[in-house]
Amino acid sequence: MSDDAFSRRGRVRVEPGLKRVRAYLGGEVVADTTAPLLVWENPHYPAYYIPRADVRAALIPTDTTSHSPSRGDAVHFTVKVGGNEAVDGAWQYVDSPFDALRDHVRFDWNAMDTWFEEDEEVFVHPRSPYTRVDILPSSRHVRVLLDGEVIADSDRTSLLFETGLPVRYYFPKVDVRLDLLEPTASSTQCPYKGTASYWSVHTATGVHEDLVWSYPQPLPESIRIAGLVSFYNQRVQLEVDGVVQTA
Repeated sequence: MSDDAFSRRGRVRVEPGLKRVRAYLGGEVVADTTAPLLVWENPHYPAYYIPRADVRAALIPTDTTSHSPSRGDAVHFTVKVGGNEAVDGAWQYVDSPFDALRDHVRFDWNAMDTWFEEDEEVFVHPRSPYTRVDILPSSRHVRVLLDGEVIADSDRTSLLFETGLPVRYYFPKVDVRLDLLEPTASSTQCPYKGTASYWSVHTATGVHEDLVWSYPQPLPESIRIAGLVSFYNQRVQLEVDGVVQTA
């Protein structure tokens, strides 16, 4: 993308998005656009800003205001559509130093019920066009030790490479000490992988909460890790081909 296709102030970057984006509240369309802006308000992933002309819900001003050093002062709105409303569920930087933001609305992601990119539901936050997930089978010998016990030992792991994150090693369950694992009620969501379920690990010295996770039904792009389990690298001793990993 050429330099004139985006703008930047400090760490905030703005660029046009190419996907159709829709937000719903109570089953009603709040916004539907093919011209979203992607705004990196933090370095990890973008937020959607929707052209005001593509907002279908009523936006009712509230008494709330907020200030961003990079984006300026925002007026807030209650989002009302059908019989549903989200108080302070949207805001707009009408006098932003970023000219492109002035006629766009930023919706609180969690205030909306569902979001779609094209016809696929998106979870947690918008997907970054600069984040890539690669999942590769590996014959490297990988072991996980915890409190001196071998918890997992395999030469058929799948390695997940996600932009900006440590490599994650996913094990077939038959290569993991399942007798030491206890399921928990915890779950997390990832816009690239889906919904994860968790286990705690019991060793002779104690219980390690939510140390292991798995994606039973991952999103299509991450289907290769379906049913495999992984460990937090920093909370175990991870060995790859006999070398202890430090990250």
